[in-house]
Amino acid sequence: MLVATPMAAEYGAGSGNSGPWMWCDPAMGHRASALTGCREMVKLQCVGSQVPEAVLRDCCQQLAGIINDWCRCHDLGSMLDSMYQELGAREGSEVFPGCRKEVMKLTAVSVPEVCKVPIPNPSGYKAGVCYWAAYLDA
Repeated sequence: MLVATPMAAEYGAGSGNSGPWMWCDPAMGHRASALTGCREMVKLQCVGSQVPEAVLRDCCQQLAGIINDWCRCHDLGSMLDSMYQELGAREGSEVFPGCRKEVMKLTAVSVPEVCKVPIPNPSGYKAGVCYWAAYLDA
């Protein structure tokens, strides 16, 4: 599970309170959304291609369909991890021709802002950008 250290401290993780993101853990019954539309959008944006309106709409609807706001960034992080694994991306490598891993990460963390879908903003992190952005390996 992706948890930013300042956020964990803010909500008392480790002191018997796991924080509001605990509901995003599969052990708590959360089923991560595949976010297939967002996968396509991130791939297209990563190589600088225009994103068709239908792909953008699908992504935003899928992201908005995640009821728990805290789980939206969690599911985007899971999506990104699975894309890296499927495509065999290693640190500092191209995920696929024309798309470097760090560019894909930056694209993925901004999806909530592009979709104008609310996400929690712990510890004053940039609004609309997933808090785990600073904690993922590039």
